[in-house]
Amino acid sequence: MENREENLSGLDALQKIRTIVDEAKTCFFCTDIRTGIPMSVRPMAVLDVDDQGYLWFITAKDTKKEEEVDHNPFVHLMMQTGQQAGFLNLYGIAEEQEDQQKIDELWNPTLDVWFDGPEDAEVALLRVEVLEGHYWDNKHSAPVAAFKGLKALITGKPDQEDTVHGDITL
Repeated sequence: MENREENLSGLDALQKIRTIVDEAKTCFFCTDIRTGIPMSVRPMAVLDVDDQGYLWFITAKDTKKEEEVDHNPFVHLMMQTGQQAGFLNLYGIAEEQEDQQKIDELWNPTLDVWFDGPEDAEVALLRVEVLEGHYWDNKHSAPVAAFKGLKALITGKPDQEDTVHGDITL
């Protein structure tokens, strides 16, 4: 059996993050991640992964999330693209940014559900710097992975040769 662990760094890590984020579009954004207490979790849309690997979010000011990030900026992001592949687990530091140009760049019509446009005084911009992460994915495309899964069901022999996972370091 071949080695299924492929740790990624630099541009390879950035590309893996972008691939999974582009397909997943949302993540569980976890704050207050101290050991021994329930953490705060909410779904959020990842609006961009920039060239430095920062993940960008738009949220409302004066929320519990904002308060928790101000108190402890360490966050945990989890996302999934499909039932059997495309899992991403990231740890990072969240920071509120003051950048109207970036808000305008990231703005899309779905945000109008929560805000009165990008100039709304309640709009807050969050940037997450990824410190470390781990991914689980398939080496081949989704149709190939689906075929291999179907083959395993029919033959009763699992085909784990297509799976790959590893640490992510930017």
